[in-house]
Amino acid sequence: MTTPPRPQVRTAADLGLPPKPPKAGPDDPPVAHVRAKLDRQLRAVLEHEPGTRAGTDPEHLHQLRVAIRRMRSVLKLSGGLLGTTAEEARAELGWLGNTLGEVRDFDVLIEHLREVVAEFETTDQLAARQLVARFVAQRGQAKRRLTRVLNSSRYATVLTMTAQLARPAEVEIESDVDSADTVGTPVRRGDVDLVGALKKPYRKLAKAVAALGENPPNDDLHALRIHGKRLRYAGELAKPAAPDKASKQAIKVLVKAAERLQTVLGDHQDAVVAADRVRALAADVEPAVAFIAGRIVEREHLRCVVARSIWPDVVAEIDEAAKVLLKKS
Repeated sequence: MTTPPRPQVRTAADLGLPPKPPKAGPDDPPVAHVRAKLDRQLRAVLEHEPGTRAGTDPEHLHQLRVAIRRMRSVLKLSGGLLGTTAEEARAELGWLGNTLGEVRDFDVLIEHLREVVAEFETTDQLAARQLVARFVAQRGQAKRRLTRVLNSSRYATVLTMTAQLARPAEVEIESDVDSADTVGTPVRRGDVDLVGALKKPYRKLAKAVAALGENPPNDDLHALRIHGKRLRYAGELAKPAAPDKASKQAIKVLVKAAERLQTVLGDHQDAVVAADRVRALAADVEPAVAFIAGRIVEREHLRCVVARSIWPDVVAEIDEAAKVLLKKS
């Protein structure tokens, strides 16, 4: 049997990126911050791609997906600074993140279930291992699909397209009107205020919170988590552009609070997914494994209860941080 060739390891130089990541400070135009952020996240993708392919450490896939999400956020916040090609790249990065998400979901689920069942009695360990093994097998199938994606020309094109947006154009002009939108041609620097742009994701989050009832559905809390994540990423992009130390500190506090909301509601969503998947599996297993499934579902329900009791306080932290920051902007 012929062994397939090992995929070539991509480097920053292969994508035309400079030897060292560029830096941008308060005196640099917004487009410099956008490109610097894209450059850093592309390097993160390249760093974690080999480990993602190997599949032995789930953290590599996790960090790769985080980099992809951050690039999508940066492109959305760029305000047309990079031309219309940016929207095409953002859509392709969305495809990539979604295709990689299947394996990541299994990684989170399997790791959590192993921690849960490790506390069960010895007499239940065999059935518990059988339950987890079902998900491990499904994860193996998803991993093969992931590898095909990483080997595809579409994946290579996504990286190339994003790298072209990260590289400075040969000429940048000050203008209120976009120049040609093709990659590599001059684009306007624009007047995007990265710090002021934090108002929009914050207000969207606040509006989503106000629309929630006393006991919001799981899907609404998941949507709220996404709003918090977008606010966090917007803050990460804005921090280097902050004009003074006080503004940087205010953004830092806001980002930390948004990160905590993301963590709390992420734990809630993981518990919801785990309960749903284990419950579905219980309908097609022997009684001993179904018994274990029932115990797990009950624990996941309690996990949801804890998260639901915490998130309103975290939103209050975000509100306080936003008040300080919006006074300065």
